[in-house]
Amino acid sequence: MSGLRERKKERTRQTLSEVAIALFLEKGFDAVSVAEVAAAAEVSKPTLFRYFPAKEDLVLHRFADHEDEPARVVAAAREAGVPPLTALRDHVLAGLERRDPVTGLNDAPQVLAFLRLLHGTPSLVARMQAFQARSEGVLAAALEGTPEGMPEGTDAEVPLRARLAAAQIVVVLRVLADENIRRITAGEPVDAVLPGAVEATREAFRGLAEGLPY
Repeated sequence: MSGLRERKKERTRQTLSEVAIALFLEKGFDAVSVAEVAAAAEVSKPTLFRYFPAKEDLVLHRFADHEDEPARVVAAAREAGVPPLTALRDHVLAGLERRDPVTGLNDAPQVLAFLRLLHGTPSLVARMQAFQARSEGVLAAALEGTPEGMPEGTDAEVPLRARLAAAQIVVVLRVLADENIRRITAGEPVDAVLPGAVEATREAFRGLAEGLPY
């Protein structure tokens, strides 16, 4: 029963997020109120806030699965005996090949519209920074093999070297994606951007490998 309840909650979260994003894309993030989103989704405002404490979270829900993605890749690599940086590099390269939107290498109109919304709204940009900070935290723990579920606010238990490494990795991933987005939104075809994106990824991870003990 608990599993069923969680699936139903996740479906509700997904529906609320999709309704909100459609409204934001149509009218602009700042022009749409939380009450308007709730009415369009046919739920009460308090119900919406139970699922999403902040308006920005309605948009960032699309990234929910990606927040701990680097950490999951590293954890799986440890079990397989693969160096973490090698696994992360190969994961990014695979994402480029399948045109994963998180890599920035995707020119589907709906993806580009979402990215313009995300990067063109200051409050969403600020929320993304918090998202990246959490991603760094779980990645740092994974690099050191720290068990999942460590209480929040215990970053000091993870060695500084791991936290520094995680910060560098997350920044590299962001900059690589941002460069792909810049070229795509400037009008370059995806197939033309791909070779440079692959080489930039390989070069970036060579640099990380030279300076990080992972």
